[in-house]
Amino acid sequence: MPNMSRPRPICARSAALPLLLVWQLAWQAPVRAEDCPRAGTLGTSRVLSVDAEHFPRVGLKSFPQTLPLRDHEVVLTFDDGPWPPTTPKVLKALAQECVRATFFLIGKPASEHPDLVRRIAAEGHTVGHHTWLHRSLKQIPPGETTEEIDHGISAVEMALHGQATTTPSTPFFRFPGSPQQELKLLIKRLTVARKGIILLHDPKAHTAAMLPAFLRWLRENDYHIVHLVPTADPVSADGH
Repeated sequence: MPNMSRPRPICARSAALPLLLVWQLAWQAPVRAEDCPRAGTLGTSRVLSVDAEHFPRVGLKSFPQTLPLRDHEVVLTFDDGPWPPTTPKVLKALAQECVRATFFLIGKPASEHPDLVRRIAAEGHTVGHHTWLHRSLKQIPPGETTEEIDHGISAVEMALHGQATTTPSTPFFRFPGSPQQELKLLIKRLTVARKGIILLHDPKAHTAAMLPAFLRWLRENDYHIVHLVPTADPVSADGH
């Protein structure tokens, strides 16, 4: 299953291996998403709960395994936020269509806009990590990579829960270095792949501008949204 527009892999970071960039994913039975109170919306079709145990990092652009998505199923992910001029517009578009996504947040802006981080979580979206300053881990000294990752995790956790810790409450991590998206290219690639992990960037003005049209295109072309959560999330236990 190809990821759209060369997205970086989603990985899991094991608390038992604090120096390694390893997420192992075990896919549990999907949970039915809640119904949207508004008729004629895209909605969230189902929930996949993720256990950081048995599978390696995912994304066929870089790894041999990916998410167990069916035909016409997509996962929406947003990188590089939060950013006050645009992230609220993205959240509004998602709420209008009753869609839930995963946001990979950079630590520094998360520390500067903690209310926005908490809003993302409060609206039912999954929060992941995207390092402290979005530096390429391949281009910085090896001794600095752990600090770049841990500082980012700590900042997001502080914004979410008021506690600075390098043990992530939501163990999702994506390596920095993703390119921009455009609606036309995105639709073209998705039409060919028919499923995949969609990577967008909520700080980009064009993302906020095109998102309502893209969600409408997904609805009109019978695509279904899959929401990812950790197995520790209550959603994975009882569907609420």
